[in-house]
Amino acid sequence: MTTMVTAARRDPEAPRNPAADVPDATGTEIRRHELADFLRSRRERITPEQVGLVRGGRRRTPGLRREEVAQLSAVGVTWYTWLEQARDIQVSPQVLDALARALLLDHSERTHLFSLAGAVDPAPGTECPSITPALRTLLRQLEPIPACVQNSRYDILAHNRTYGRMLCDMDAVAVADRNVMMLAFTNEEWRTSVMDVAAVTRLMTAKFRASMAGHLAEPAWKALLKRLETASPEFREAWARHEVLGPGPRSKIFRNAHVGLLRLETTDLWLGPSSGPRLVTYAPRDEETRERLERLQALVVEAEGGPAGA
Repeated sequence: MTTMVTAARRDPEAPRNPAADVPDATGTEIRRHELADFLRSRRERITPEQVGLVRGGRRRTPGLRREEVAQLSAVGVTWYTWLEQARDIQVSPQVLDALARALLLDHSERTHLFSLAGAVDPAPGTECPSITPALRTLLRQLEPIPACVQNSRYDILAHNRTYGRMLCDMDAVAVADRNVMMLAFTNEEWRTSVMDVAAVTRLMTAKFRASMAGHLAEPAWKALLKRLETASPEFREAWARHEVLGPGPRSKIFRNAHVGLLRLETTDLWLGPSSGPRLVTYAPRDEETRERLERLQALVVEAEGGPAGA
C-alpha cells in the first residue's frame, strides 16, 4: 500500500514568512519579503479618492493598483512590481521617499519602511546620521559665527542660533520648508535680508542646477524643482538660463533686521562624500561685522531668557 502525501497549496496573497518558508534565508532576504508585504498592505488600505485618483470600472484589487502607486511615485510599473515580489533590486532613499508620500505613510510607518530597506531617510526634518550630538555641540560653540548643516539639495538639517536669526526667524519656518532654495525664492523676510537678491538667487539657481546633475531622476529632487517652478516665476526665468556654478567660498552681504549690515565669507566643510551633508560657516570679514554678530547672539540669548554666553 502506497501512502501519498500532498503538499498544501500556499495562498499567493497570504503574508509570507521567508524565515519559515526558507530555513536558510538570510537577513537580507527576510527584510526584502517583509518590505514587499508591508508595501502591499499599505497599498491595499488606500482608496483612489484619498490620493486624488478617479475610481474607474471594476477593481479586483482592494485599495490602489500597483500601476497607480508607480504613477504616484514616478517609478516604473515593472520595477514597483518587482519590489512587491521581493526581488533583489536596488532601491534608493529618494525612491523610498516618493513611495512613502504616495502611500500616505505616517512617521512610524515611514521609519519602518526605511528600516526594512536598510536606507537613510533623506526627508527634511529627519534625523540625519551626520547630525551627531558632537556636531550640534560644535554648531553651538561656533557662535556668534552663524553656521548650519545642509545636504546637497540645500535642505537645512541643523543650525546654530545666530544662523537661525541671520536671514529670517528659522524657528517660524516649517521643517519641510527649511530649504535654502525655497527660502530664497518664497520667504519675504529672507529675501529682504539679502543684498541684490536678484543676482544672488540667479547664482544660487546655477549652483542648484550643477548640484542636481547627479540626481536628475530622483523623486525628491524632482519634487523640489516642481515646487520652485510652481511657486516662483523668478526661479523659472533663472532656471531657463541653464547656467551652472560649482561650490566654493563666497563673499556675502546681508542686511539683518536686528543689527544691520553683515559682511561675511562662507566656507563649506564636507562631512562625507561631496554629494553628502556639509557644514556651512559665515565668518565675519571685518571687525564691525564681528561686533554685530556678537550683538545678534546676545539678542537671541536674551530672547531665550538665558545668561549672556549661554
